[in-house]
Amino acid sequence: MKFSSFKIGDKVVGEGTPVMIVGEVAQAHDGSLGTAHAFIDAIADSGAQAVKFQTHIAAAESSPQEPFRVKFSKQDATRYDYWKRMEFTPEGWAGLAQHAHERGLVFLSSPFSVEAVDLLEKIGMPAWKIASGETGNPLLLERIYRTGKPVILSTGMSAWAEIDRLVADIQSQGLPLLVMQCSSRYPAPPETTGLNLLAEMKRRYETPVGLSDHSGKPFASLAAVTLGASMIEVHVALSPQMFGPDVPASLTPDELRQLVEGSKFIQMALSHPVDKDANAAEMKEMRSIFSESLVAKAELKAGHTLAKSDLTARKPGTGIAANRLEEIVGKQLKRDVAAGTFLSEEDLK
Repeated sequence: MKFSSFKIGDKVVGEGTPVMIVGEVAQAHDGSLGTAHAFIDAIADSGAQAVKFQTHIAAAESSPQEPFRVKFSKQDATRYDYWKRMEFTPEGWAGLAQHAHERGLVFLSSPFSVEAVDLLEKIGMPAWKIASGETGNPLLLERIYRTGKPVILSTGMSAWAEIDRLVADIQSQGLPLLVMQCSSRYPAPPETTGLNLLAEMKRRYETPVGLSDHSGKPFASLAAVTLGASMIEVHVALSPQMFGPDVPASLTPDELRQLVEGSKFIQMALSHPVDKDANAAEMKEMRSIFSESLVAKAELKAGHTLAKSDLTARKPGTGIAANRLEEIVGKQLKRDVAAGTFLSEEDLK
């Protein structure tokens, strides 16, 4: 089954709807529940529509043998220790969800284990974001499918064959689906953004598409809105000086606000195509101010045959339009004209 649009929480995403901007917190809270709540307020204040976290349960998804992608932490001996420090209690997650709802945000969190799905399902997760690294985890995917909730599929590490298979599986379950182009680089250089893939994904899967952008700048996301993306997901850091591996790939709250405002501007422009002829007719008064009229350079006598050398062009365009020059040259004056006079039809024979 294919959906051109569908609901995530109380908001509709897809064809003909405003783009959904998702502020991704991930682990930028660094294990602090208070900081996680501060992110919710910052993202809501920016005007975004959704906030997204990541729900990690170390014992359910990792082991002490898991290596760091980037060895950034000075307090965690292993990646497992780091995931352990990132855990919140079920009550903590429920409180974050409630806070997001109070601020008018859709609350999302990517699960990284079956146990994480179970936890998030209990607090009413409205849709599931499948992270790029989890597309090969059938146990997690099957648990997600059983919830019957919409799926947001990230494709950052996947080739077409894997994406084709996953999309077919999800659509065969009758689940609404949005496919996200993603570059799993932090930060992602502009040449890796893959904006060209949005149109191909939309054509190939007949689903809404989006961009999960790790460039750390708003530019690629704004371009994606122009290209028809239905969802934009960007990492957020409260400050560029924050601790954590995702900070270089994040927007500040001010940049997120600019992205939200820019997206609204772009979609308003795209939804109102301009008719050039009708627009020109509306500009008649403005054109008279900005265009020029034909003016006599020097005093000219009645009966004089006008030459180009007799005339100049000056604003405003309230007399004979300057673009009629060739038509006016060769005509005779029927009365004297002083230097600096704006010619009128009454001056000509």
